[in-house]
Amino acid sequence: MHRPGSTALMKGVAHCLEITSQGPTSIEKASSESVKLDCQFSLAPEDSGPLDIEWSLLASDNQKEDKVVILYSGDRAYEDYYPAVKGRAHFNSADPKNGDASINLTGLKSSDTGTYQCKVKKAPGIRSRKMLLTVMVRPSKPRCSADGPTLEGRDVVLRCTSSEGTNPLQYTWEKTSDNKLLPASAVLDPVGGTMNVRNASTSSSGTYRCTAKNHVGMEECILQLGITPPPNTAGIIAGAIIAVLLALIIIAIILFCCCRARNRKKYEKEISYEIREDVPPPKSRVSTARSFTSVGSQRSSLGSMSPSNLHEYALKPQYDKIPSVEEYERPPSHAPLPPPVASKMAGPNLSRMGAIAVMIPAQNRDGSIV
Repeated sequence: MHRPGSTALMKGVAHCLEITSQGPTSIEKASSESVKLDCQFSLAPEDSGPLDIEWSLLASDNQKEDKVVILYSGDRAYEDYYPAVKGRAHFNSADPKNGDASINLTGLKSSDTGTYQCKVKKAPGIRSRKMLLTVMVRPSKPRCSADGPTLEGRDVVLRCTSSEGTNPLQYTWEKTSDNKLLPASAVLDPVGGTMNVRNASTSSSGTYRCTAKNHVGMEECILQLGITPPPNTAGIIAGAIIAVLLALIIIAIILFCCCRARNRKKYEKEISYEIREDVPPPKSRVSTARSFTSVGSQRSSLGSMSPSNLHEYALKPQYDKIPSVEEYERPPSHAPLPPPVASKMAGPNLSRMGAIAVMIPAQNRDGSIV
């Protein structure tokens, strides 16, 4: 319901305090920079009350309270009102009563982003002005890299990534060497920062530059791309097959040599066993000494033999004869057969056959002649 006289009151108020700033209400700044939030005002003769100036950071959620940043009241400035901007918020004028309620924010941070309101009160006049401040982070130096094999005929993806920076970030690629033209098959992604070079050729080799930028700054990186011909795959496969075959041949030779050596050793063992079975055991030294003693006694007895009984001794089988080395080593199967026992022959018969009687002196056991 419209009350009478309300229009006249509004008209009267309209001629009171006014905000005269005409600057932009949206400002974008880079971090670590400074910004001036402009708030100029004019007073009317009717504005006779005390002057109050209040800057506040409006809450993005209606359920939260606004944060008072800086305050001027009773001819005094309160600049350290908000801990988040303590020491960084100051009035632009040493005496805001002269119509300048602007403030300066220094060392901007991304957390300073928000909507700021300037409210000027001098009874009965009250005026306010809102400004949106966006603190953006400059892009950090991007990192350039190439994904995939840099071989001719293959797809190569060039990547450019900046770890810091307020969106929107834009990436651009350009070639700085040779004809400075990007490959015809290149597909660019300005948001993701990639460039896909399909079916790359040697002409795609060269120096590339990627630039990352937003509204408050830019940074760049350099990439050296070299496209090489593909390797000789057939030659590699053939070499691998030959190497495997050589390895198998060497293994087979080693196994053959081992088996052959094993069989030879086994054969030598069997032969040695056969030889040991055929050769009679050697006589002991005692028996050999006895045989020499018996031979000596026989020699001594030969001296007493007459020609008449000499033939009997000659015709006896010589069992006590010491075998020679050849006879000892000869197997039993090749041993000579003993001579057949001859019939007793008389002395005259031996003389008739040309035998000669020999006198052999008798000897003792110690070897002295009797």
